[in-house]
Amino acid sequence: MTELPPNGNHDPFDDIIEAETDRDPDLAVIEAGSRTLRSQGGRPSADVPGRPEDPEVDKALREVETELATRWGETKLEPSVRRIAALMDLLGEPQRSYPSIHITGTNGKTSTARMIEALLGAFELRTGRYTSPHVQSITERISLDGAPISAERFIETYQDIRPYIEMVDGQQEYRLSFFEVLTGMAYAAFADAPVDVAVVEVGMGGSWDATNVIDGDVAVVTPIDLDHTDRLGETPAEIAGEKSGIIKQDATVILAQQPVDAAQVLLKKAVEVDATVAREGLEFGVVARQVAVGGQLLTLRGLGGEYPEVYLPLHGAHQAHNAAVALAAVEAFFGVGAARAEPLDIDTVRKAFAAVTSPGRLEVVRRSPTIVLDAAHNPAGARVIAEAVGEAFDFSRLIGVVGASGDKNVRGLLEAFEPIFAEIVVTQNTSHRAMDADELAAIAVEVFGDERVQVEPRLPDALEAAITLAEEEGEFAGGGVLVTGSVITVGEARLLLGKG
Repeated sequence: MTELPPNGNHDPFDDIIEAETDRDPDLAVIEAGSRTLRSQGGRPSADVPGRPEDPEVDKALREVETELATRWGETKLEPSVRRIAALMDLLGEPQRSYPSIHITGTNGKTSTARMIEALLGAFELRTGRYTSPHVQSITERISLDGAPISAERFIETYQDIRPYIEMVDGQQEYRLSFFEVLTGMAYAAFADAPVDVAVVEVGMGGSWDATNVIDGDVAVVTPIDLDHTDRLGETPAEIAGEKSGIIKQDATVILAQQPVDAAQVLLKKAVEVDATVAREGLEFGVVARQVAVGGQLLTLRGLGGEYPEVYLPLHGAHQAHNAAVALAAVEAFFGVGAARAEPLDIDTVRKAFAAVTSPGRLEVVRRSPTIVLDAAHNPAGARVIAEAVGEAFDFSRLIGVVGASGDKNVRGLLEAFEPIFAEIVVTQNTSHRAMDADELAAIAVEVFGDERVQVEPRLPDALEAAITLAEEEGEFAGGGVLVTGSVITVGEARLLLGKG
């Protein structure tokens, strides 16, 4: 295995090597919105489209969504790429018509993908981005040139490949799943555009994930922690074994800081396929960061040198590390550190990072009291968000609204948030995967105590109750509300709060 050489001279960057590696990046802040649930909402974010305004288009989109809903959901799968490979074969291997950057890890994948997309776009490349799950609209999952594809294009793409989907369904033991069909649609849409590069986030794991029919020129692994343990393994090392499947022959691998046992597995796989490795804390990383209005100001060390005074409109140390990973991935894509020695143009890098957004990730949607949405759904993500909230906001009293999925480590999630929540309102979203509010409340009482827990099974009621609790200290007391526990909970809350 060949590696990108670290800087031989000691400077502040060397201290990164001594940093702890148990950090797990997750999600970030966007400043937006005003007033409360009881006031009128502002314009929806362009990153999260609402329903189509044309009734006929909306009807057609609902028909596609209904058809997709008849297939296996994203939590039910048969671990192989046989079906998606068969679909790609029938479509003429569209995923091989463009280079790609493939991203896996436990948390932070979507934010990192969006940063990579912004950087590539700033350098005038046409991008396709495939991420999951969606916050509100299924069309969010497939983006071209930094924006979700239109409902019309989504429908057209589905109709174009539908005959081939049906052929694969008839040939295989199991029909294509919901996620497999969407993956096929994304790859077909990217080829049809056509894009210069695809930025692809895995759905789960790596080796048998439906996205893994691509051969990523650059493989990115965000920090690994425990999640989907029933599918991926019960230790970071076991999970890393599955995620290492995206590392392909002669690729460049960008590794975020990892638990030691996970790092060993990933590096072993890189050796086996003769991949070039760049590691956070050695070849690249965050040199310095300071809190700024609406975000943070960073100095990043990339593969080609130092990038000072980079403004990132997202809060939290985890997002700074995501930025370092994204920068290294784009540098690797352009050959920086290997084929070329000079760094990327600093002004273009600054422009790209300054425009980054990540909806539903510590997203501020109201003021007075401040209401923040975040899709943290596992303990590692919750710990990161709890730390980021403390750094980015000056809440005198924070109320949590939590609606979680039943297949997650809910106790660990609640324990991570316990130090920052004065009180918690437990609720449930409309998904069939949602944990019953009373069941969630029983766990919450064990973690928070009975006097700090309120139960409101309906999310609208939970939001109203949390706002009332946050306002108890007065209009100028600095109370806030954090809605979290699930991407679905965040998406539904976003709609109720007028953001889509």
